[in-house]
Amino acid sequence: MNLHWIDWLIIGLLLAFLIGVAVRTHMLTRSVADFLAGNRCAGRYLLTMADGMAGLGAISIAANFEKFYEAGFAGAWWEQVLAPLGLILALSGFVIYRYRETRALTMAQFFEMRYSRRFRVFAGMLAFLSGVLNYGIFPAVTARFLVYFCGLPVRMEVLGFSFPTIAPVMFLLLAVALTLTLSGGQIAVMITDFFQGQMVQITILICFFVLISQISWTELIEGLKMAPEQASRLNPFEQEDTKGFNPAFFVMIGILNVYGFKAWQGSQGYNAAPKSPHEARMANILGMFRAQVLFLLSMLCPLFVFAMLHLPQFSGQAETVNAVLATIENPQIQEQMRVPAGLSELLPIGVMGLFVAMIISAAVSTDDTYLHSWGSIFIQDVVMPLRKKPLSPKAHMWLLRGAIVGVAAFAFCFSLLFPLNEYIYMYFQITGAIYLGGAGAVILGGLYWKRGSVEGAWAAMIIGSAVAVCGIVLRNIIWPYLLPDWKLAHPAQGWLQGLPEAFPLDGVQMSLIAALSAATAYVAGSLLSKRPPVNMDKLLHRGQYAVEQAGHHPAGSAEQPGTLAVPRPASWRKRAYLLLGISADFTRGDRFIYLFATCFALFWFACFLVGTLIATTTGISEESWIHWWGFKVAVTILIALVATVWFLIGGIRDLGDFVHHLKAVKRDVNDDGSVRGDEHLQESD
Repeated sequence: MNLHWIDWLIIGLLLAFLIGVAVRTHMLTRSVADFLAGNRCAGRYLLTMADGMAGLGAISIAANFEKFYEAGFAGAWWEQVLAPLGLILALSGFVIYRYRETRALTMAQFFEMRYSRRFRVFAGMLAFLSGVLNYGIFPAVTARFLVYFCGLPVRMEVLGFSFPTIAPVMFLLLAVALTLTLSGGQIAVMITDFFQGQMVQITILICFFVLISQISWTELIEGLKMAPEQASRLNPFEQEDTKGFNPAFFVMIGILNVYGFKAWQGSQGYNAAPKSPHEARMANILGMFRAQVLFLLSMLCPLFVFAMLHLPQFSGQAETVNAVLATIENPQIQEQMRVPAGLSELLPIGVMGLFVAMIISAAVSTDDTYLHSWGSIFIQDVVMPLRKKPLSPKAHMWLLRGAIVGVAAFAFCFSLLFPLNEYIYMYFQITGAIYLGGAGAVILGGLYWKRGSVEGAWAAMIIGSAVAVCGIVLRNIIWPYLLPDWKLAHPAQGWLQGLPEAFPLDGVQMSLIAALSAATAYVAGSLLSKRPPVNMDKLLHRGQYAVEQAGHHPAGSAEQPGTLAVPRPASWRKRAYLLLGISADFTRGDRFIYLFATCFALFWFACFLVGTLIATTTGISEESWIHWWGFKVAVTILIALVATVWFLIGGIRDLGDFVHHLKAVKRDVNDDGSVRGDEHLQESD
């Protein structure tokens, strides 16, 4: 057992606080719109912290630990190729601005408005299937992380029955997440995720300063220098032997990030929760700064462990860690547990408790968000469209709660039974592609192309999901289990014997193939259908269809993003702002944040371009790389410190406004995610 009673006290206080807050939010949840989207009244700082926390997840921490243990600092270099993409997506309000203008509560509600009801049901089924399979491994990975980090026994015995320790740990975490979700829906999820997000940011900073006191910067660099040749943790141009997380991986991830931006519905409640499209955009921009805090966790923790396991002065701790890992038979789980086991040897009493509390917060914040999302999607986008009569708000919310409990039960059973035999990131990509393979094309086409049609949407979804399912079957069934027997049974078949031992494409590559296939099918299907153009003003509530809401200017305004007829502003400054996407929604402070974020992202991308040019022509010494990574870490720490204080102040203000609005706002009982007849934009298929 690695935890002191002080550590257990910290963990207990966290859980008691979360449950207490969630119970108090029950009185604020009075309608279906409250339960699903917090009545669309969340401010930017509340969204930044809560949505960011929902997307973190203990399993994401474990996945990043895997990635950066293998790729090191060098992996962060190739991530910088994604900087312009993240900048454009965040600053432009790409997808999220127009999606918020539709006022849909779920993405599939938008699908019914834009395409048809039957397509909504089909897309909802795919989203639900993809989501629960993707989420199915979350509880096990998190529980295993905690078991090895806390030094708990791998198996327990009660009344003569032996079972894995991850089972009660999973049950406890899911029970806490269910308590939060069922008590107040999206309102409880957002408020508790906000508090957890603040606690996590502070804990990350504490852990970093503790780790740097245990292993100095000089020792860290010396440890990273001991990486094998052509698998450098410092030089990104000496990584030919790096497993899985090479430059091509990051390029493909960048393409998929653009294609599937905001398509994944694991946190769909947050997509509809902003009080205006502008607040949604600003939350995305602020998220760029919050990511600097997470960099300290995902990047540096595995590197400290790498150094500890390779430096002779830490041989005693390394032997303890290796002894723990030797008890794990599955080599992939060994990879997952190396960093957690290593950190348990580096963090002192008290900080251990904070770290465990952080992991529990990351797990619970993702669990409650995913349980809410997948349960809501099943009811809103599969069950409700098939019903002929609407439910009362009370019955509707109880049905949502029942579905959420069902998702939790499935995740518990799936986690106990499913053997994960590949990197977490690869599993994420291929299971997510069941839905995302086609959804990216359907969403982008639906929001930005007036000629996108029902036929194109069906073609994209069917082909994208079919390619993804084929990838899952090939990677996880045919190649590991059936192909070896086929080779033994047919030794004379040369083509069969010539097949590689492992399936040649990983989850990211299969996801990219699915996306490209679906996009092609969407364009071809839409053009061949020859349907008339869709009324985009009606879809986006612009012009005569404009809806009065804070921070949302009616279409036809000179400052409305996406307006076709834009009067020429008199001032050169206004013209420059308009070219940059800065509309009348922006206050002076918003413009400063926007421009600073732009310069910040472009600076790192410029460094990437210049560094890549020099490295591929004259070369860069290892010492120069060491100085660069020191500068990168120093800037990151500074931004992280400022962002932590900044978002704490702004978040508390937004939280107060959020609660005040929920107490005062008048509920609309018809605002339940249903699509009325006059909201359909295309003929039924």
